[in-house]
Amino acid sequence: MRQIPPPEVEELLARARDGDAAARESLIGDHRHFVLQVAAAYCRRPLDWSCDEFSVALVAFNEAIDTFQPHRGVPFLAFARLVIKSRLADFFRQEQRQTRETLVGAHGSQNAVREAWVAHADELATRERREELEAYRSLLARYDLDLRSLIKATPRHRDTRRTLIAAARSLARRPELMAHLERTGRLPLQELELATGVSRKVLERGRKYILALSLIFAHPEEFPYLNDHLREAGEGMRGGQGTGH
Repeated sequence: MRQIPPPEVEELLARARDGDAAARESLIGDHRHFVLQVAAAYCRRPLDWSCDEFSVALVAFNEAIDTFQPHRGVPFLAFARLVIKSRLADFFRQEQRQTRETLVGAHGSQNAVREAWVAHADELATRERREELEAYRSLLARYDLDLRSLIKATPRHRDTRRTLIAAARSLARRPELMAHLERTGRLPLQELELATGVSRKVLERGRKYILALSLIFAHPEEFPYLNDHLREAGEGMRGGQGTGH
């Protein structure tokens, strides 16, 4: 039975920004682990769900929904990560000054985020893209792959490329198949053929490409820039198989 994929982040984000409270709650709930991980990485120590730092980070994530600026070309999760870090920095500065002002009620908080975003977005985004690419290189190395081999494995034909991108998404959405991949380092070709309807021959020929992309799709919170790039590359699959080279 073919699985129905969960709503995309972009879909939930658009609905939340339009005032859909359920979509906002779902978006926040789906990314609680992401928020905790970002906060823990910033604080450089383990955090739990009840600590002040997580509360600050969760408020920042909610604020990022309202202050996100799609036209700036940075994916939402990457932007949310920047806002969380900024808000935690504010929180610790306030702690040092021993004030009782809460981050939630800080005067002009949304305006401050917008101004900081305009002033520092390009520099921060460039640095985060570089860090994300290095993390992806390290992950690929676990499977004896590198960016050069990935480029060589990329299909030239656009339809084939889209088919393999869709297969990689399908793989990433199936935890049991990803667990097999991560355990063995090999694609579960038979199961993937049944799940996608793509012939085993095509899957075998594109195995390096599928493997490399599935690692990105399976970790959208760790690789928001790469996910955003691949989402655009695979857009044509949503409306059916495209044509062209």
